[in-house]
Amino acid sequence: MNVFSIKDLENLSGIKAHTIRIWEQRYSFLKPQRTETNIRHYSNAELQTLLNISLLNKYGFKISHIDKLSEQEIKQKVLGLNNQQAQQERVINELIKYLVEFSLEKLEAELENYIAAKGVEKAIIQIIFPFLERIGILWQTNHIIPAQEHLVTNIIRQKIIVGIDNVVSPVQRNKVALLFLPEGEYHELGLLFINFILKERGFKIIYVGANVPLRDIQYLAKLKQPHFIYTHITSVMGNFRFDHFLNQLHQQLAGFSIIISGYHTLNYKKKIPDNISLCKSLSEVMHFISSM
Repeated sequence: MNVFSIKDLENLSGIKAHTIRIWEQRYSFLKPQRTETNIRHYSNAELQTLLNISLLNKYGFKISHIDKLSEQEIKQKVLGLNNQQAQQERVINELIKYLVEFSLEKLEAELENYIAAKGVEKAIIQIIFPFLERIGILWQTNHIIPAQEHLVTNIIRQKIIVGIDNVVSPVQRNKVALLFLPEGEYHELGLLFINFILKERGFKIIYVGANVPLRDIQYLAKLKQPHFIYTHITSVMGNFRFDHFLNQLHQQLAGFSIIISGYHTLNYKKKIPDNISLCKSLSEVMHFISSM
């Protein structure tokens, strides 16, 4: 069984630690254990309870009313939420539950059901990306082991690849995109999603994949002359310096339009070379693709 701090619950539920403490004092649905030094800690079940309660509270239920409900009644209320955003958040909470419990078959089935109902693109935007942000919190606080993260990532990767394979675009654009991840970068999910979106919109894709030396991209770019080059940087290993990487791209791929998204773009403030553009959010990525 995992043990969560009150800060973990704040990060995963969106409910401030101060509010959680007040709820504990006034209501009975959370009963944390305490260490010998009087520090609160919470179980898997209490995490799931708080996720459900925070969801109901967000969509109109008063805490005083929720506190009178049984565990089963709370679950039924959550399932009965009709708001589309609430339904998405419920699915994300279920995925978190299955991840923590190591119930990977249930996690995969939940994803498959959502993809069947909404399609791959909506599943990625509405469910998978927000879920991965939550996984990041659990990873940073050592509440999931590497095996859990790798297994879940591979499940998601397979779903996106199946989606890519099954894409039949109603339009065909005479534009070529070269997609790659730099040396030391192995997190493919973001780039696979870009691959899916571009293919769905009729672009021709040269997908090089992860951990690719820049000299190979330089060779391919000169050979294939893509309309733009795209990379998504999540967590590069080693002594990666983003500003140095930008200069290398500018020097070795002069004349090519380069688009970069991912974590390293978020807080970058220095001057960007003329042939490079940064997409700092999913909406900026989608806007760029629409503009093409």
